Amino acid sequence: MKLVEPPSCSAASTVVFIGRNQRGQWVAQQQNGLYGGLFVNRAQAVKYALFENGQHPEMIVERSRGLELDMHGRTAPLRASRVA
Repeated sequence: MKLVEPPSCSAASTVVFIGRNQRGQWVAQQQNGLYGGLFVNRAQAVKYALFENGQHPEMIVERSRGLELDMHGRTAPLRASRVA
């Protein structure tokens, strides 16, 4: 039996931002900074975002100007483009 952690969010369909940080690592972070992480590639960041937001790809926003993981619950708005 494979154990899987439950999603960190209680509400489905939360916006998750993905993008690269200054070091080139992929970041995924919930809009309010409640959860997030660093990933080796875009596919893993998207997979995590989908798991955490209840499988809603329309709620994943890829930031074109970079994204730094902020564990203080603040994500500054920047230009974004939706992930298909």
